[in-house]
Amino acid sequence: MSSNNNLVNAIKQLIEAIIKALGHSPKRTWHQHIVPFENGWAVRREGNKRITSKHRKQSTAIRKAKTLAKRKKADVIIHRESGGIRERISYAED
Repeated sequence: MSSNNNLVNAIKQLIEAIIKALGHSPKRTWHQHIVPFENGWAVRREGNKRITSKHRKQSTAIRKAKTLAKRKKADVIIHRESGGIRERISYAED
């Protein structure tokens, strides 16, 4: 039974080391993305499929994302209509 526990612990440590080496963190971020959505723009939290809010103008979406990012000390990532990243604004404390 002890050898089974040792094996399980070794596998857990190996998985944690791989995740750390790949730079993935189980902790979710609060980064806000401004992305094209239907006929306007949307604010979407990083990692979410659902949108946080939708807006007719990109400037309105940016303002909303900045408010959320400041509150959570996160980044705002502004995308172009093509989907590429146009700008990144950081509100994280150094």
